[in-house]
Amino acid sequence: MLYGIKSIVAYLLGTDIAGRNLAVRQDDTFLVSYPRSGNTWTRFLIANLVYPDKVVDFRNIEKLIPDANSQSSRTLKSTPPPRVIKTHEYFDHRYPKTIYIVRDPRDVALSYYQFNRKYGHIDQEVSLESFVDDFVCGRLISADYGTWAENVGSWMYARGHSPSFLLVRYEDMRQNPTTELTRISTFMGIRPDPVRLQKAVEQSSADHMRKLEELQDDQWQKTLGYVARREYKKKKRKDIPFIGWAKAGGWRNGLPESCVHQIESAWGELMTTVGYDRVTVRIP
Repeated sequence: MLYGIKSIVAYLLGTDIAGRNLAVRQDDTFLVSYPRSGNTWTRFLIANLVYPDKVVDFRNIEKLIPDANSQSSRTLKSTPPPRVIKTHEYFDHRYPKTIYIVRDPRDVALSYYQFNRKYGHIDQEVSLESFVDDFVCGRLISADYGTWAENVGSWMYARGHSPSFLLVRYEDMRQNPTTELTRISTFMGIRPDPVRLQKAVEQSSADHMRKLEELQDDQWQKTLGYVARREYKKKKRKDIPFIGWAKAGGWRNGLPESCVHQIESAWGELMTTVGYDRVTVRIP
């Protein structure tokens, strides 16, 4: 009874996080990924595609494409249809259309390590090797989303061949963003106009987004949900950017071989399924 009352009060005050409990509409499109897989970049690409007449930046991205894992249920309910909603949730059968962003878990590990250090989610003295062990074993702040393999696998094996599911690899977007955005545009039922696509790509470049972050970081946090905003303020390091180097394959120079081996040993089969070669573990 007490829990139910608290939930109602949180909803009315807008202090809850919608997350997995959000009310799904049949015209929703969900942009899903495991954390640090390129979801924010894709979010900007889609926002610039869907709203070509708006200046998309960190001050309005939460209104244009709200994050279910940082916004309240009431906020999402007030978002006009058709909604595009960002989330990190593992498979949810209610999602009518899903764009899933997958990234090489070896690069995800490096990026997520810096993210956790930036926001004080881990002690600054935690080694990369120790972090990767927690990453593989599911002992991070993202435990509710599953591990990388549990999150990716839950969507791939449940919806991988469905016409309502689109898999987009981060590495393919880095190599040819216009081609991949064309796929996304077609999937969303938007005519892939070349001029519109090119403008969206230019307005979502890593360099442009880094500049926006420098100018609007504090303003972006103000648009986050109450709980997310409070969490982001804890021990935040200004010297580590939220928008990283946006590179593919950085793990080859940045990740110790022992870490590469651990990730490949744990998730090698799924990595191969989504197109990532293994370098330390033989393929049976």
